Amino acid sequence: MRDHPVAGAWLRLHRALVFDALAPSPSAHLALAPQRDAAAEPLLRRIAAEELILVSTGGSDWLEGSGTLTKKNGDYLFNARKIFGSGSPSGDLLLTTGIYDDPGTGPTVLHFGVNMRGPGVKVLDNWRTMGMRGTGSNDIVIENVAVADAAVSVRRPKGKWHRFFDVVSPIIWPLVGAAYLGVAESAREIAVTQVQKKRDDPIVQQLVGEMDTELANARMAWEQLVTAGAADREPSLAASDEIYKRRTILGRSLVRSVYLAMEVTGGASFFRSVGLERAFRDIQGIRFHPMHERRQYQFSGRLALGLDPV
Repeated sequence: MRDHPVAGAWLRLHRALVFDALAPSPSAHLALAPQRDAAAEPLLRRIAAEELILVSTGGSDWLEGSGTLTKKNGDYLFNARKIFGSGSPSGDLLLTTGIYDDPGTGPTVLHFGVNMRGPGVKVLDNWRTMGMRGTGSNDIVIENVAVADAAVSVRRPKGKWHRFFDVVSPIIWPLVGAAYLGVAESAREIAVTQVQKKRDDPIVQQLVGEMDTELANARMAWEQLVTAGAADREPSLAASDEIYKRRTILGRSLVRSVYLAMEVTGGASFFRSVGLERAFRDIQGIRFHPMHERRQYQFSGRLALGLDPV
């Protein structure tokens, strides 16, 4: 797996940029997903030629969407306050959603892009958080921004699972997961270095073994996500189910492995100079990406019981 071109590239990235790799990760799938559609080539060429920085609010918008779209002369006026806009201070293009109350079909989530440097868009300076501070995931306020009907790329019912998520889910998680895996691997290296003088202690040996086992479990889940993302297969609900099971395993094992790194290191881990304190804060971020653990259990359970996923 480490020789796989996709896996190898992301392993190198998350090791080189352990704490700051998350900022580009959630938005990278926005450029990768359209590769399944030849019609997206002009957009991809523009992104490459102009070196545009993409920002996504997909993780916080998720199935429900957010923001209000009001019809005006066949197009829309958009008003919203978006949260968790990773990379927003330097972003060029915001790929986001808004809700249009369609008189015929009811609340509908529309997907489209917004020029982050245009009038009516303001990035707040409010990213004061426990961890992942380097991502600059500030709120973005949007006031009366025009959205052309022709610019809408996806239309879907509010709060329902849609094929769009089957397309992007296999691409998102190798990218986002790589950043968090890098945090956990860094924490492991710090912990092993810190406990060398106590390596004959049986409890230290057990804790290091447990930490490495959790990390191995996380790596296996991540490598399976990479394989799924690189596979040229038709997106499906069944494939998404497998993706989110592995996303849960990945997140749970990573958080546990960093906890164990703190525990085996002992009181020294409490000092910021050691580096584990930052890793412990940063790793918590994986708990807040969709699909949250209990939601995933419900999603998978409903599918197993022959029900709609949500």
